[in-house]
Amino acid sequence: MENAAQIGLFGAAGAAGRSIAHALSTAGRSYRVIGRGRQALQASFGHDPLAEVFTWNPDDPASIAAAASGLQTAVYLVGVPYHQFEQHPLLMQKTLDGLRAAGVQRLVLIGTVYPYGRARNMPVTESHPREPHTFKGKMRLAQENLVIDAHGHDGLETLVLRLPDFYGPGVERSLLHGVFEGAAQGTRAQMIGPIDVPHEFVFMPDVGPVVERLSRTPEAFGRVLHLAGAGTITQRDIAERAYALAQREPKRMVANKTMLRIMGLFDPLLREMVEMHYLLTDPVVLDDSALTRLIGPVGKTSYEAGIAQSLTAAQRAVRQAGGAQAA
Repeated sequence: MENAAQIGLFGAAGAAGRSIAHALSTAGRSYRVIGRGRQALQASFGHDPLAEVFTWNPDDPASIAAAASGLQTAVYLVGVPYHQFEQHPLLMQKTLDGLRAAGVQRLVLIGTVYPYGRARNMPVTESHPREPHTFKGKMRLAQENLVIDAHGHDGLETLVLRLPDFYGPGVERSLLHGVFEGAAQGTRAQMIGPIDVPHEFVFMPDVGPVVERLSRTPEAFGRVLHLAGAGTITQRDIAERAYALAQREPKRMVANKTMLRIMGLFDPLLREMVEMHYLLTDPVVLDDSALTRLIGPVGKTSYEAGIAQSLTAAQRAVRQAGGAQAA
């Protein structure tokens, strides 16, 4: 079958999956989107004739191998609940076994800064020690090590691409989601402080073109690479810009670490965020010069443009919600 997908996105239903799928489609490449629920995948990708929708059960070896059948490259984007990070290495091992069984040749893991722990110097290059002091960092480290150690065995080549915190239009699982939602609704932005420390965010639509390029760059495999954001900015600055664009006065509700602990008594997600709070007081800022040396200049959306696009998407969501309620 000439148009058969050669690249598959495992855990495609999230923001990163949508970004990578869009880049693949723009490049005219057929791709397979793999997730637990067909309905969500169909809603996001069913309109694209280049997309092949496939469901899987990541706990079932036969299901993993079937989802990977015929693929040359797998991109791993599988998320787990924030309070179940011990699943990361377990699911990664099962997926690696399934990829090998299916004869997949390349694997790209989209990773995070969690395995580094506290930054010893800035910006952080790929040679920085990986010494996480948090449980989540240790689980992500174990996941990464499985992928790194798999390179060169059983015909599989692997690559880890680490990203900082991300944001973008319709990206709900972002530290900044409450800012755009608040600016769009005219309510208080729900934020986690401190909000005056320079932080790095990658604009999610910028991720897809990089992954698409790396997936067809043989010399990228057997490595760990960084994709950095468009410099640093404070959360306060982002909020002020978003509310100004919405022609509203900024309103904020900022939770500090102590408040997170208290709110965590009632909200498991917030409780799990306490141990990662160090990334707000001492952010990890990435150096991605190795990536640009490998593939050339990387397109990065300015914060000004990214904030505007994210706010527009949030305003559209508010209008749609209002229309649905009226109906």
